[in-house]
Amino acid sequence: MSKFNSEKVMPRYMAIAIVLTLIGFAVIGRALYIMTAKKQYWTEVADRLKRDSVSVPPNRGNILSCDGQLMASSIPEYRIFMDFRAAAFEEGDSLWLAKLDSVCTGLSKIFPSKSAAEFKEDLERGRHKVSKRDGKEGARHWPIWPRRISYNTYTEVKQLPFFNMPKYKSGFHEETFNARRRPFGSLAMRTVGGMYGAKDSAYFGLELSYDSILRGTPGITGRRKVLNKYMNIPVTMPIDGCDIVTTIDVNMQDLAERALVDELKLINGEMGVAILMEVETGDVKAIVNMIRTYDQHDNPHYVEAVNSAISYRCEPGSVFKVASFLVALDDGVVDTSYVIHTGSGVQQMHGRWMKDHNWRRGGYQDINVARTLEVSSNIGVSHVIDKFYGSRPETYVKGLYRVGIGEDLKLPLVGYQKPYIRMPDTKTSDRSKYWSKTTLPWMSIGYETQIAPINTIAFYNAIANNGKMMQPRFVKKIMKNGETIAEFEPKVLKQRIAKPEALKTMQTILEHVVSQGLGRKAGSKLFKVAGKTGTAQVADQHGSYHSGTTRYWLSFAGYFPADNPRYSCIVCIKKTGLPASGGGMSGVVFHHIAEGVMARNLKLSVDDAHDEESVVIPDVKNGNIAAASQVLTELGINTNYHWSGSYANDNPIWGEAERRTNDVALTQLKTPKNIMPDVKGMGAKDAVFLLESRGLRVRLYGRGKVKSQSYPAGKQILKGYQCVLHLE
Repeated sequence: MSKFNSEKVMPRYMAIAIVLTLIGFAVIGRALYIMTAKKQYWTEVADRLKRDSVSVPPNRGNILSCDGQLMASSIPEYRIFMDFRAAAFEEGDSLWLAKLDSVCTGLSKIFPSKSAAEFKEDLERGRHKVSKRDGKEGARHWPIWPRRISYNTYTEVKQLPFFNMPKYKSGFHEETFNARRRPFGSLAMRTVGGMYGAKDSAYFGLELSYDSILRGTPGITGRRKVLNKYMNIPVTMPIDGCDIVTTIDVNMQDLAERALVDELKLINGEMGVAILMEVETGDVKAIVNMIRTYDQHDNPHYVEAVNSAISYRCEPGSVFKVASFLVALDDGVVDTSYVIHTGSGVQQMHGRWMKDHNWRRGGYQDINVARTLEVSSNIGVSHVIDKFYGSRPETYVKGLYRVGIGEDLKLPLVGYQKPYIRMPDTKTSDRSKYWSKTTLPWMSIGYETQIAPINTIAFYNAIANNGKMMQPRFVKKIMKNGETIAEFEPKVLKQRIAKPEALKTMQTILEHVVSQGLGRKAGSKLFKVAGKTGTAQVADQHGSYHSGTTRYWLSFAGYFPADNPRYSCIVCIKKTGLPASGGGMSGVVFHHIAEGVMARNLKLSVDDAHDEESVVIPDVKNGNIAAASQVLTELGINTNYHWSGSYANDNPIWGEAERRTNDVALTQLKTPKNIMPDVKGMGAKDAVFLLESRGLRVRLYGRGKVKSQSYPAGKQILKGYQCVLHLE
């Protein structure tokens, strides 16, 4: 056995120990360096490779009309970016430089407002941008296009060279947004609501009031990088928002908006409001809010900018007289036979002159209570209220709240302003609240109060509903995946606003206002209408009634048909200067709305006009002749066989249609996809589908058939170009 030679072995062990110690110190030093000097860099790397809780946004619910039509819906929109430090750039710029020109040319075709040279300059600036954080070249999130784009445009960009590679190799990536769109444009916009696009948050209307229901619940997903690819591992799935079904009828809304805007344009009105309610339920079928604005050329046009129907409190004028007399009739202090001496139309009320609208023509002399409302006599109404309530004005004000004109409707819309009808107070130092001897007579005719149009129509709706006051309803139910999960039943605010006898008397008087009073222009020859006119002077923006030009608040509130009320409606118009007439201006709009609504409910029998032995040959538009053939066949109308194809797969077959004596001739026309087709004679739907499927952008003017096209037929198509179609 050999003896251990420590002189030879120990130096070796010592050398190994020193090397291992130095390596240990190096590892510890490197770790300290990474933990301190390079901490920020590796934190960013870790964030890119792993994100434990990525929020997954849910789909926002839709807002539907009463018959299920989309009034607001979410569609995806995208912003597109480049990461110039992606794998393709780390391997070298040769592939990018080889494809750059074709990429920029393709982008310019998709976005014609920017040239290929401008795209190239912009992208190269992003590629050479130096980061302030680490001093390296290449922006990680460089915008390719500054605005959001649609899904179709996004897919076009994604198909360009270089961009069609995997996103972590090419660096092409996107941010997805849920954009809110209203298929009916500005129709009922202030009621339906709007969204802050960048923040994806609601800021007015039903969008805001029902935001928690529409928004849904975000989900959570984990993100891991595995073999140069990211994997999303769901943790919590997002819960999509619910749909809400409103009470709005799109057709009635459109009818009311057109009637109001036409009158505003005719009289150069500043603002207009129209509300249409269903008497029995309180459902708001239409609500229009128009305000005059000017374009860059100072041309006036009307837009929905503020929901004045629920928020614009002002002195309502003569429509308020109905509430004053209903209080008196309900208290039994007068009846319709009570005679009032109005004289020549000018009387002094506690040192202040009260005038009727016809005071220059000699006034109304002696008239009874019913006639007072028919002709809207200021002196008649203020005389009655001042005589019977002058010594106890608080009884009158309590009566106004009793009949519902001052009721807080508690609407679910942000911005609603409840009525302001003050109680008598002679000791306050606030001039706006001080109660003087002239307050009562002027309050009785619609001044000294602040009431929004929605409260006035709710009051008139209660009269039509035999005293039952309904809360205006805007949302009927909440739905999820086609199933109803909650319903909002009609809500009764007051079972009875006045005694049945008083209500019956007032209903008769309101019918007479239209049939033989100042509201004749609101009436109809086809059915009975009941209501009341209103014309009030309103303060200007400085709070003055006497600034040189008088501004008027014109209104008509009523219901129809008067013998079996189905709908109540109020129309308010604000204008400057004379002429100004509640019956002659707002009443005309009411008339158009009422007749339009009732016309939709007419059911005419055509049995007597039907001739079984004759076949009417319809006028068929050019376009999808496969669809036309199927419809004509179902109707029993003969077609020729000069075209071939099948409609089994809903594939459009384009061609021309010619009406003949006994049949319709259908002729198929084939046009290469890169050549502009002739769309003259087509309907808007077929023309737009055909052109957009070939990469053109389409703008329409007019209605009916296509009369002319700006992009000539037979010309080669350049994708992204615009074609203007004029229809007649």
